[in-house]
Amino acid sequence: MSMTTRFAPSPTGYLHLGHAAAALIGYGHARATGGRFLLRIEDIDTARCRACYTEAILADLAWLGLEWDGAPRIQSAHFAAYRAALDQLAAMGLLYPCFCSRAEIAAALGAPHGAGAVYPGTCRHLDPAFAADRMARGDAYALRLRTDAALSQTGPVRYHEAGEGWISGDAAACGDIVLARKDAPCSYHLCVTHDDALQGVTLVTRGADLRDTTPIQVVLQRLFGWPTPGYAHHALLTDAAGRRLAKRDRAATLRDLRDGGVTPEQVRKIISCRIGNIASLS
Repeated sequence: MSMTTRFAPSPTGYLHLGHAAAALIGYGHARATGGRFLLRIEDIDTARCRACYTEAILADLAWLGLEWDGAPRIQSAHFAAYRAALDQLAAMGLLYPCFCSRAEIAAALGAPHGAGAVYPGTCRHLDPAFAADRMARGDAYALRLRTDAALSQTGPVRYHEAGEGWISGDAAACGDIVLARKDAPCSYHLCVTHDDALQGVTLVTRGADLRDTTPIQVVLQRLFGWPTPGYAHHALLTDAAGRRLAKRDRAATLRDLRDGGVTPEQVRKIISCRIGNIASLS
């Protein structure tokens, strides 16, 4: 059966080896089955994303020898579609405004810097008139999903994980996730599920660090009546200290490697040595 996969980077910096691994794995699954490999630019964070990084992403993927099917989907060009999806959830009574800052949430949970903090539902039962007044005054807020109410509509979460079969997921553990903010019309969870459905993605290949978010995304898929793709969460590339590669830690970029004389073939070998053989997939 042919598969449709996608690589969906955010243009907030240059691609590194971890990104290359993710792209090669998705590309390999698609091409091995005679399917489609899509490119999506997830640039909804307009404060941090830059056009120069989008251009660099295209150049780096071309250097690696990857070809995508169709034009890249640029998320910032589709805010109206995401807004319409939010309006649907609001009409279902599944959204509420939250005025808590990240620091306040972390303090309430005793989680330093907000690490691992799951929202405790502080604003879930605010008087609607009071909340509307605060929004009208211009107070900062986020729109959160009433996860318990959503689960009462969708029922238990199950999805197919490559190599494991059908598994159950705990969406409630994600808490009432943010789907939009006053200054950001949509969030990752909403946009990624919307676009996977719209683009006909049948296999989501992504790092193991995102596995815990899968159940809540399945809930969104069911609320909207969208199909649930299969998932294949792969191991992450790490540095010498065992930390996953990240832009914020200034991991060596593909641009750095290319300028240093490293070839695409060598990049593939480096990735294979660190997370297993990808030759059959790319």
